[in-house]
Amino acid sequence: MEKPFLRKEWVLTSESFGKLLARLDKDVDVAGEKYEALRRMLVKFFEWRGAPFPDEHADETLNRVTRKLEEGLDVRDISAYCYGVARLLYLETSKSPDSRRSSISELDAAVAPEPDSPSDEHRLRCFEQCLGSLPTDGRRLITEYYEHDRREKIDARRGLAERLGIPLNALRSRATRIRDKLETCVNECMERG
Repeated sequence: MEKPFLRKEWVLTSESFGKLLARLDKDVDVAGEKYEALRRMLVKFFEWRGAPFPDEHADETLNRVTRKLEEGLDVRDISAYCYGVARLLYLETSKSPDSRRSSISELDAAVAPEPDSPSDEHRLRCFEQCLGSLPTDGRRLITEYYEHDRREKIDARRGLAERLGIPLNALRSRATRIRDKLETCVNECMERG
């Protein structure tokens, strides 16, 4: 099931990401720090509003801003512009019927609870079967990606991205695709009975 707030026609490239960083600061290290601070602010923005997938919403906001910069839009205050885009994205997604979908961490708690009923046991078997059907790399990535909470999660995801030799946004995209496949698999398994 596709998330309505993700735009498939444009993909973040290292060149476009470099343009965003260059707009944040001329010094690459300072730009990186400003980017992380901006992203944290966006994640908090979505968390405070109770939006599902605050990390993914923050990334989508930054992707949309980066796309506009690449298209030539002259933005004087990147932070203020990001905040405006985040507000619009929140309004857009809060109206969608998919906005109540759970993240995999919530899915794990909801799909794989301690079995109290036959349907819970079936859901747990579906979850384990679907997780087991993932390729080894995908299974490892998704379990490591959602393994920790709060600050540990951020550090662990950075470490995972570094180990894989990919940018953090690419890691998030991979994890989102795997999570969506996993959710679809569990739902189909549950429907089959």
